[in-house]
Amino acid sequence: MDIIINEVGLRDGLQNQPKLVSTADKLSLLTLLEKAGLKHIEVASFVHPKAVPQMADAEAVVADLNFSNGQVYSGLVPNLRGYDRGAATGLNEFGLIMSASSTFSERNVRMSLEQSYQACLDVIKACLRDGNRSRVYISCSCACPYEGRIQEAVVLDLAKRLLDEGADEVSISDTIGAGTPSQIFDLTSPLISEYGASRVNLHVHDTRGAALAMVWSGYLAGVRMFDASIGGLGGCPFAPGATGNVATEDLVYMFNQSGIHTNIDFEALEPAVAFAEKVTTSSLGGKSMQWLRSKC
Repeated sequence: MDIIINEVGLRDGLQNQPKLVSTADKLSLLTLLEKAGLKHIEVASFVHPKAVPQMADAEAVVADLNFSNGQVYSGLVPNLRGYDRGAATGLNEFGLIMSASSTFSERNVRMSLEQSYQACLDVIKACLRDGNRSRVYISCSCACPYEGRIQEAVVLDLAKRLLDEGADEVSISDTIGAGTPSQIFDLTSPLISEYGASRVNLHVHDTRGAALAMVWSGYLAGVRMFDASIGGLGGCPFAPGATGNVATEDLVYMFNQSGIHTNIDFEALEPAVAFAEKVTTSSLGGKSMQWLRSKC
């Protein structure tokens, strides 16, 4: 199975930005990402605009997509209502989130783990009914900002239940960037052995500088699908202390230089990073982009 990098900058990357980014600028960033070769892109989140104002234009963003160009677009949905909104736009791939931590779930979505699980099942069943794909992000897979480290057995049990219920994929998600390479290996290897690489995604944050090491450990365990965010944009609005996702350009550089081709042009990502910096008024870019810019 080839490496798949799922670009989440337009959703996970922007959702926590204090400066609202216009629909036109989101679409311009999308174009730059596609020019660099990114084929899998999460474009929006169908949440209530009061909860995440940056995602208030989800329908408008999707309305301008070209669904005939071979790209794979996805949207995040919090529940069945969000799914109905997303499905009405023509999207056919959806991400949904539940936590491995009961405290995180109760504080941020005001649901117990079982209530959150049932909400996920509602969306999974709707996707199965409609012929759409579902990916469940298991947040706090490595650690919770309130409970500390989460036991691997809890995460694995939850992942297996979701896959057995019909989720197309689960994503082991280190929401606050507190995981370790060995932890990622222990979480992903058993799932890949039982379900295959096409059903396991890895989503890590670089809060403590270990994101690339965790990605590489996941790769050695058999993971072939990874989330990343252009320029390292990101951070969960509901997770205290969480910083950006692993930078897309760092992931692409590491894999390409290791002979594991992504079919993404590393240098062509620089205009996307620059544009993201412009519209967010933030200094962005992974270590590899700092190196590339120093050569110019």
